[in-house]
Amino acid sequence: MMVKRVVWIAMLCAMFAVAGCGGKKAVDEAPPAEPSAPPTEQVQETPTDLGGSSAPEEVAPVSVNDVYFDFDSYNLTSEAKGTLEVNAREMKRVTTGNVTVEGHCDERGTRAYNLALGEKRANAAKDYLVSMGVDASRINTVSYGKERPFDDGHDESAWAKNRRAHFVAGE
Repeated sequence: MMVKRVVWIAMLCAMFAVAGCGGKKAVDEAPPAEPSAPPTEQVQETPTDLGGSSAPEEVAPVSVNDVYFDFDSYNLTSEAKGTLEVNAREMKRVTTGNVTVEGHCDERGTRAYNLALGEKRANAAKDYLVSMGVDASRINTVSYGKERPFDDGHDESAWAKNRRAHFVAGE
C-alpha cells in the first residue's frame, strides 16, 4: 500500500513537471521601448503616467514628458521650459502620485563629471516645476550620469537623446 502511494505521488510530480515545461518561454521583462527623439526631431514621445487609478470616477493619471539639454549644459532651453510648463499643469491637475526626475548625460566626459551634471539637470527640471507651483515634496531627483543611456549609439543623434531629464512615476 505504501509503495503504491509513493509511486502515485511520483507520477503526479512528474505530470506537474511536464505540464510546467510547456512550449512557451517565460518573459522576464518587457522588450525595450523604442527611443523617443530629442526635441529637434519632432517625434511624438510617450508620456509617463503618474498617480490616479483606472477607476472611471477618478481623474485620469497625469502624463509628463522628458526634457532635453544641450551639450555640457543644465540650462533649460525654451523648448524644455515649454515641456515643463505642460508637465506642471498636469501635475497640478492630478495632485496624487510622486515623480522621480532622473538626470542623464551622453557618454562624453568622466563618470564623476557626468553624475554631477546629471544631478544639475534633474534639479533644474525640479526647480522649474516647483517655480510653476508643483509641490516640491512630490518630486525626487536622482542622477545616473552616463550610466543608463537611452540610445547606445556613438554619434550626435544618440548623444542628444541621452542628454535628458527623464520622469518616472513613483508611489
